Amino acid sequence: MTILGIGVDLVHVPRITSILTRNHGDRFAARILSNEELSEWQSLGLVSISHRARFLAVRWSVKESTYKAMYPITRPSWKEVSYHGLSAQRQKPFVSYHPFRSENKEKIGSIHVSVSHDGDYVYSSVCIEAPMNLCRHTSP
Repeated sequence: MTILGIGVDLVHVPRITSILTRNHGDRFAARILSNEELSEWQSLGLVSISHRARFLAVRWSVKESTYKAMYPITRPSWKEVSYHGLSAQRQKPFVSYHPFRSENKEKIGSIHVSVSHDGDYVYSSVCIEAPMNLCRHTSP
């Protein structure tokens, strides 16, 4: 396995809470979330503001980490990256990448993500493998 890149990010959740309390929450969510994530956001309904803030903080952190791991090979937009949390079937969280330009998908291999949150902070790390076709060309 060849590592294409590693990215990490740390988000202070009160910063996201501040955005939500200024009535910009839905606009902010629509700007950074993929369509799938936005549907999940809208289905949250009237859960507590702390839960909504953590939801956005996790996605912000994961997207930042993913960007850092992919750069400079490609520069994904907010909407091209989706975080999928722990599912009801206990499936491990993962990141999906759906680039608007199909040739960018060929530049990226498997994406591995880890997220941790404690109190006021959300931390994420992303490790991206080089695609198999790139690995074969770089081997001696």
